[in-house]
Amino acid sequence: MKLLVGTKTGFVKVEYKGGGDWRVIDRGLDGHTVTNLVVRQNYILAGTYNGIFRSDDNGRTWREASNGLTARDICWLIAHPTVPNCTFAGTEPAAIFISYDGGISWQECPEVAQLRDELGWWVPYSAEAGCVRSFAFSGSRAYAAAEVGGVLRSDDNGTTWDLVEGSKTGARSGGSVHPDVHTVVIHPSSPDLVFASTGGGFYQSKNGGRTWICLYHCYVHGIWADPTDPAHMILGPGAGPSGRNGRIEETFDGGQTWHPLTEHWSDKMVGKFIQFDNTLFAVMSNYSVLSTNLDTLEWKPVFTNISGITNLALA
Repeated sequence: MKLLVGTKTGFVKVEYKGGGDWRVIDRGLDGHTVTNLVVRQNYILAGTYNGIFRSDDNGRTWREASNGLTARDICWLIAHPTVPNCTFAGTEPAAIFISYDGGISWQECPEVAQLRDELGWWVPYSAEAGCVRSFAFSGSRAYAAAEVGGVLRSDDNGTTWDLVEGSKTGARSGGSVHPDVHTVVIHPSSPDLVFASTGGGFYQSKNGGRTWICLYHCYVHGIWADPTDPAHMILGPGAGPSGRNGRIEETFDGGQTWHPLTEHWSDKMVGKFIQFDNTLFAVMSNYSVLSTNLDTLEWKPVFTNISGITNLALA
């Protein structure tokens, strides 16, 4: 297995040699904080704090691919799973951009910025007006996480967006989702079954975002949902953005009970879970990475010779 490791100073390509040994085989984009990587058959896209870059030679050389971007701080970059050459960028301030030509050009979804400005989205760590930091896709359905704004939904492959009903009814109303949304995940069993991690809890909707229930009152970013069993989930909660009291927990009964998989940490929490084959990686808030085989769930540090890790992608 080969992976691209996004870091605060570029990307690193690593190859698994067996026995827990990951070997560094290449580096690139020196000096850029790489927030996300999209790997297609013929090109790679890298999101950074200063726009998007494209490589057509497996990461050896790069050129800027930000034509049409009016916001250059890329919080999330993801390829549409079924539409060829279609890629989405979520930015800070909160906006969504689409490329239909592999990142050569981008067009904004104007309704997202309109919602941002009308409703006063914000983020606690920046003067900018919110950010879009996660996407999930199932067929023509898509969801996006807006911090602090709510859950966005599209029913036309991400062409147009609106807040789900459960993000329009007020942060403390019954059946609504907390507006500080960090991650959204769709379960493969139904495009209406969606999970959201937020600054005020871990939420589930069974009706496409119309109503929500809180499965766990906590501060949380990382979610993993078992694609074969919607009642089986792994969560990375903590006590707040500082990472205090971070840990990894698991449920087999849809969130009624949670069981610890790790100790509690004083200075870090899970930022995101990323699965490749039967290996689950946890990218931590202190820019380190843990991994486990899903059969054993024994978490161990990996890539200890690489600092400032932000994301992972299959090379």
